[in-house]
Amino acid sequence: MPQLANKLNREQALKKLAAETFSRQTISFYRYVHIENPGELRDQLFTAWGELGVLGRVYLSQEGINAQISVPQPEVDHFRKLIDTSPLFMGVEFKYAIEEPATSFWKLIIKVRKQIVADDLDPGSYDLANIGTHLNATEFNQAIDQGALVVDMRNKYESDIGRFENAVTPSSQTFGDELQEVIKLLDDKKNEKVLLYCTGGIRCEKASAFLKHNGFNDVSQLYGGIINYKHEVEAAGLESKFKGKNFVFDGRMAEAVTPDVLGKCFNCKSPADTYDNCSSDLCHALFIQCTNCKKSMLGACSADCRAIAALPLEERKVVRKGRKAKFKILSS
Repeated sequence: MPQLANKLNREQALKKLAAETFSRQTISFYRYVHIENPGELRDQLFTAWGELGVLGRVYLSQEGINAQISVPQPEVDHFRKLIDTSPLFMGVEFKYAIEEPATSFWKLIIKVRKQIVADDLDPGSYDLANIGTHLNATEFNQAIDQGALVVDMRNKYESDIGRFENAVTPSSQTFGDELQEVIKLLDDKKNEKVLLYCTGGIRCEKASAFLKHNGFNDVSQLYGGIINYKHEVEAAGLESKFKGKNFVFDGRMAEAVTPDVLGKCFNCKSPADTYDNCSSDLCHALFIQCTNCKKSMLGACSADCRAIAALPLEERKVVRKGRKAKFKILSS
């Protein structure tokens, strides 16, 4: 019987990764396509991809697939051919990481969800057959130069460390909230040219369809998102109008697009753009912290959390016993 779940804990998996003699390629891709039985497909993919040593996080639903994965470099071509054998995913565009670290993922997770991108919208709130115009990096830059309105369709903690110059950056922390916020922010801009961008393009597909459904007449989106934009501007020798880092949802946390530091340390407010989770076992909040504060605060976000992080391991176990940390995001 094929293995359909992870058998190694984090420590064992990281040890296995460290012993690998090959490099890895971090790849992301998505496709909105009707999947009749995502549960059945989930098990098929877990078996086939697991045999190739693929790691990562993948979401399946009846509306499609959203995948961020790490593929052994010797198996990248094999994986591409495997994807192209599927009528559902044949020809899907791969987006390759801007920066390639030692570890982006340490296990393979494939989950079935209601949606591959949660939007909190009622059915009929948008039509994915009626999305915005796809623009490449050159076209996107030209549209910016011509005065188009640029809108970041990512969460605030993502835009805090990197964004297009003069972009509208909503304050929301979830995509569903952001859709509603953008509609309100741009209520009087329905006849202007609107440019949307996100990490890899998947959120812009829904966002552009939602804006068009709500009366926006000229909506375009950055094809392939920030990831593809970085590769295109480098290949064509263009100016990058995106400044700073691109937040990514894996072990890297972020990858540099330009050297600009746009964020601020949560503790001392000095320039910083490195995200981490609070070291307190009762917190684990996501926040930006500079090198100096990380050292003096022991990786904690506050004095109370620092006190817990400083406790001996056995005392920390007692403190967290029966108490689960509630994930939160702290903004500077």
